[in-house]
Amino acid sequence: MTSLPADAHVHSEWSWDSGSDPASSDSMVRICERAVQIGLPAIVFTEHLDFEDAWRVEDGDIGNNAQKYVDGTGHVRLPLFDADGYLAAIDRRRHEFPELRILTGVEFGQPHLWDARAAGLLSSGAIDRVNGSLHMLPFDDGDRSEPTTLYRHRAADEVMWAYLEEIPRMVAGSDSFEVFTHIDYAVRSWPVGDVGPFDPRRFEDGFRTAMRAIAASGRVLEMNTRRLWPWIPQWWAEEGGGAVSFGSDAHGPDPIAANFPEAMAMVEHFGFRPSPRPEDFWTR
Repeated sequence: MTSLPADAHVHSEWSWDSGSDPASSDSMVRICERAVQIGLPAIVFTEHLDFEDAWRVEDGDIGNNAQKYVDGTGHVRLPLFDADGYLAAIDRRRHEFPELRILTGVEFGQPHLWDARAAGLLSSGAIDRVNGSLHMLPFDDGDRSEPTTLYRHRAADEVMWAYLEEIPRMVAGSDSFEVFTHIDYAVRSWPVGDVGPFDPRRFEDGFRTAMRAIAASGRVLEMNTRRLWPWIPQWWAEEGGGAVSFGSDAHGPDPIAANFPEAMAMVEHFGFRPSPRPEDFWTR
């Protein structure tokens, strides 16, 4: 039986949306303990790296852990990522858990907009893995918002198409990330009660175009295991995708490597095979 690959999308107290104080939380410790318990050989702590300065939200659009960052104008004001504190914590965990391979990483939001701000950290050699995420789209008056907010103001199909059309622009506009994460991000808040269940076939051309852009750039597509969609690895393989990573998007110990055996079987069906090291990408 193939051993588990690395969980390459994990957040600890060093991510702003964890709800934990890095000075007092042991989230990273508990995540490492859980990884050892379930036999996970490697983990990548990909903490949020965000520079958003015009993120607009409305009531109910942001989790309780992050509500404290919303100002009186309905905009989110995020703290700067404490890279030094994070790297020191990683070093401590490596000494405490020698049986677990622990890699550094970030989940870089909208890198095509913020590459210059992140250049110092990402060129330092301290970060092993850079996941690129598209969380925001333009809203009004220079603001940006997540799909969960945009669905309140625009037709669901319009939001989904805008999300998919932004992916090639993100790929073309940034050289700083290696993995494109959760390509189904806009599906998470799909307004089922208003328009019915999400049907990927209605947006197949958009997903395939986005995947072709990612594949042509030589980048990797994440199999985000919050939901297992077989059409994602199928279309990715058919559009020339050469590699995948696995990520639970966990923000605590319990969801680490959630659904990994099923995800592994799914991508193997479409021709992806493991590499010798658990932190390496699966390739075709």
